[in-house]
Amino acid sequence: MTFGAASAIWAAIYGVAGAIIGSFVAALVLRWLDDRSVLTGRSACDHCGKTLRAWELVPVLSFVALRGRCARCRQPIDPVHWRIEVAAALIGASAGWVAGPEGWTGAVFGWTLLALGTLDALAFWLPDRLTAWLAGTGVLTGLLGHAPWVERIMGGLVGFGALWAIAEGYRRWRGREGMGGGDPKLLGAIGLWLGWRMLPGVLLAACVIGLGFVAVRHLLGQRASGDDMVPLGTLLALAAYPAWVLMIGMAA
Repeated sequence: MTFGAASAIWAAIYGVAGAIIGSFVAALVLRWLDDRSVLTGRSACDHCGKTLRAWELVPVLSFVALRGRCARCRQPIDPVHWRIEVAAALIGASAGWVAGPEGWTGAVFGWTLLALGTLDALAFWLPDRLTAWLAGTGVLTGLLGHAPWVERIMGGLVGFGALWAIAEGYRRWRGREGMGGGDPKLLGAIGLWLGWRMLPGVLLAACVIGLGFVAVRHLLGQRASGDDMVPLGTLLALAAYPAWVLMIGMAA
């Protein structure tokens, strides 16, 4: 696996694109949480409602220049904006670095996971239409020949089936729901991107990330209980995109 100037150029291209896409993803997340359409209405301050000018919409840089506050009312800008923009830029840059001009496939995968993971972290919600988009793009890139087709289909079936069986078994054993209905769909969609062979590693990495989060909370004096809700979709998203980067990097 050799990376050079071409990889750096594609990383820069997709990194810039990622920051721009990240601005849209942040708007999608925040508007959906407020039950607003992301396709209608111009970008405006969440506090005073003033329409944002072009220089106030530059990803990351506008937030820094404005010191995290609206230029008119001086109220704080939701940090979700810059965090998603930075994350999307890193996703784009890493996709361009490992896959070159074909990095758009992994970038789409990562950006969609970013939206899903953020929504699950903030509201324990994995919208079916966004999961369907992830599954559909997984099928499309499979048809374009970016991964063995049979492995992807098996990944979708195994991913959904494994978590559905665990959730159904828990419900029958404990008499209550222990997992959201969106989690099996998400792992199925991830399987359509990565194939079935990568799914055990994704699940293991998600569990490790979750345990790390619990450990940090414990160190901060925040006790965990069996009734605490865990955004499994967020953990799966955090594990799945690095798995794609590893898979493409090893194949290069």
